[in-house]
Amino acid sequence: MKIAFIGLGNMGGGMAANLVKAGHTVHAFDLSTEATERATGNGCAVFPTVREAVQGVDAIVSMLPNGKIVESVYPADVIGQAPAGALLLDCSTIDVDTARKVAAAAEAGGYAMVDAPVSGGIAAANGGTLTFMVGGTAEAFARAEPILAAMGKAVIHAGASGAGQAAKICNNMILGATMIATCEAFALADKLGLDLQTFYDISSKASGQSWSMTSYCPVPGVGPASPADNGFQGGFAAALMLKDLKLALEAAQSVGANVPMGTRAEELYEAFAAAGNGGVDFSGIIKTL
Repeated sequence: MKIAFIGLGNMGGGMAANLVKAGHTVHAFDLSTEATERATGNGCAVFPTVREAVQGVDAIVSMLPNGKIVESVYPADVIGQAPAGALLLDCSTIDVDTARKVAAAAEAGGYAMVDAPVSGGIAAANGGTLTFMVGGTAEAFARAEPILAAMGKAVIHAGASGAGQAAKICNNMILGATMIATCEAFALADKLGLDLQTFYDISSKASGQSWSMTSYCPVPGVGPASPADNGFQGGFAAALMLKDLKLALEAAQSVGANVPMGTRAEELYEAFAAAGNGGVDFSGIIKTL
């Protein structure tokens, strides 16, 4: 297929490269010269504007920083510019209402669209092992699945338009809260005199086990390799976790859901980012405990 890819940052760059590896022709666009040079090296054809990148393609994939940018790019530069019937796949993490609004505009313009946010971080984006949570019609999902499968290990239809975003923010609210609890437990274990590797060996096989512990342990030298082994660099930035938690709280407020743990996690990451740690991996919050 011929696929346009909009947004070649830490996540999008690896995703676009995996589409090339899968045999697709990729038209790439990003405002960053560094990102487009990297994309060229990965076999993408770089275009100077979004409108030029989407000409003649079968599908458009985007990975953009926020809902405002998604809402500006699609109506102005994709809808009415891409070929009629092209499939639109937005992999950004944005609010549910914006995802539904943009999808409705795409449908009105004659396009099928899915929201397909991801879980897995930079390493998974580069390795092609992301998990995609997809919102849209069954027909749109069927068309999107093989494209997304080239970039991930799991592609799951979450429901109608916006459902992918709902699943993503709920998932990351769990992740934010469980990472803080995991950090608290390791800090407490250390102060109680437990050997941290021994504590990991016990808890990773007991009821305290979680992804935050066994796949992303916040203690250097314990468990599989994680950003903790690299000074909490790389991985998933605390500022991005904060963004997702804010989206979750906005969604909770809109439907009257009570989320005390999510609220406290947002407060703690807000303080962590405000102290100059926005670019630090989110597991680095253990340093405050």
